[in-house]
Amino acid sequence: MNRKQLIKEYIEFFKSKNHKEIPNAPLIPENDPTVLFTTAGMHPIVPYLLGQSHAQGKRLVNVQKCIRTRDIGEVGDPHHHTFFEMLGNWSLGDYWKQEAIEYSVEFLTKILKIKKSQILVTCFKGDKNAKKDTESAQIWGDHAIKKIKFLGKKDNWWGPAGKTGPCGPDTEMFVNGFEIWNNVFMEYNKDSKGNYKQAKQKNIDTGMGVERTIAILNNLKDNYLTDIFKPIINEIENLSKKKYTQHKKEMRIIADHVKASVFMIANKITPSNLEQGYVLRRLIRRAVRYKRKLNIKESLTKIAEPIFHIYDDYPELKNKKNILEELKKEEEKFSRTIEKGLNKFKKFTSNKKILSGKQTFLLYQSYGFPLEMTKELAKENKIKINEKYYEKELQKHQKLSRTATAGKFKSGLADDSQATTKLHTAAHLLLTALRKVLKDENIVQRGSNITAERLRLDFSFPRKLTQQEIKKVEDTVNKQIEKCCEITRKIMSPEEAKKKGALGSFDEKYGNKISVYCIGNFSKEICAGPHVRNTSELKRFKIQKQTSSSAGVRRIKAVLE
Repeated sequence: MNRKQLIKEYIEFFKSKNHKEIPNAPLIPENDPTVLFTTAGMHPIVPYLLGQSHAQGKRLVNVQKCIRTRDIGEVGDPHHHTFFEMLGNWSLGDYWKQEAIEYSVEFLTKILKIKKSQILVTCFKGDKNAKKDTESAQIWGDHAIKKIKFLGKKDNWWGPAGKTGPCGPDTEMFVNGFEIWNNVFMEYNKDSKGNYKQAKQKNIDTGMGVERTIAILNNLKDNYLTDIFKPIINEIENLSKKKYTQHKKEMRIIADHVKASVFMIANKITPSNLEQGYVLRRLIRRAVRYKRKLNIKESLTKIAEPIFHIYDDYPELKNKKNILEELKKEEEKFSRTIEKGLNKFKKFTSNKKILSGKQTFLLYQSYGFPLEMTKELAKENKIKINEKYYEKELQKHQKLSRTATAGKFKSGLADDSQATTKLHTAAHLLLTALRKVLKDENIVQRGSNITAERLRLDFSFPRKLTQQEIKKVEDTVNKQIEKCCEITRKIMSPEEAKKKGALGSFDEKYGNKISVYCIGNFSKEICAGPHVRNTSELKRFKIQKQTSSSAGVRRIKAVLE
């Protein structure tokens, strides 16, 4: 079975169980602004896991493209990836453990033709906060699954994503020793005092990694030998004139990083020293370094070519020319300085066992070496780094996101506070105000990030706004706040939303029902929420600063006072 067959079988199976297919969301979460990337299929449906009704109903299914940066350091082994696809099905307060496990058994044994004797499952063994999940074990046993293990919270518990919120036990499925699927039962809610209480809405959240499942189904112990990676590996072998069997780590890193970079660029991320752009830059530059180790002279764009064939079902990859141009531009930028930087590193560490923070920062500032790359070089050469000075200089000169550097991002389930909800509504007002004040209906959102303290909105516009324009945008938003506009949510078809002039992307398959939030007669936008009920809750809107995000994209940071 190949990638496309697995995805088709999974989606069709759950459709036959009355699930509605939801779209494959962008890699930058639209409704989960506390993370840099979509790291799981659950991110696009966070508001619905918290109780909001979904336009498509209570049973959902999809395949979701994801980026996980915490695994960058692990890439190089047979199973870790930066970019991957996740199959998932959800019950939003509808069916529970009985049906979820029944569906799992049926799909694994009847659709994927896996023998029950090959399946091992794990269940939560219980602790002082939550009972032992004997219910799941009983259901598995009723379906003739005999290999059942009980494990603790480390292995069989999900969440909460932050200090509080939905959480619960999970049951994991293994085939011949490899995890193939995970069913999470969100039946508890952890409060601020650390108490675990029964959740008002109990959800099922599942995840099946496409890459790993394809490897299992084809009796492969290496994901990079599946149809998802083999064409890329073959190209690397051809260009390097070396064998994969002798250079697995290097070739896996290059294949993974180039693939992730292609998808990030396709999702309108450009290399920079901030947030998503920093992660993209780091991936491209790491791929360049390993490409050099294999003595490949050709551009990364040659290695990228097979990706467009493997994933020809993704509409965003049709913009192949621009994607490859952006990839090549960043590679060339780094290639101009990498040799000098490597020589400088050798000079700094000659007969020494430590690299100073000042030297580490110089490698970053003058030669474009991300800290992670310098750390990797240091580790290979058994050199220690003084990171304290480096971090101090980096914060002072670049204000680089520590979050992006660490690659650890909390989920939006951790921050569904009233403060972020207010700022989410303010972001809608800001986007419409920009379109009205600047008299440009081509202005669209290019990204957003919202914390409890401030909102940040990226939007398409070719020039810097004047002070008068900034003031007018502020006044326009505040006028709507003063009007005490009611915020309403309407469920309609994408065609109807487009006809009514709702803002949002219509180039992806939404299904037949979507949510449109209306702020009085002022703003109308496709969104999953959450929002306040009336603009009067926002008090006063203030723009703090505007900057350039990338070519043709402006960035505004604003607060509510």
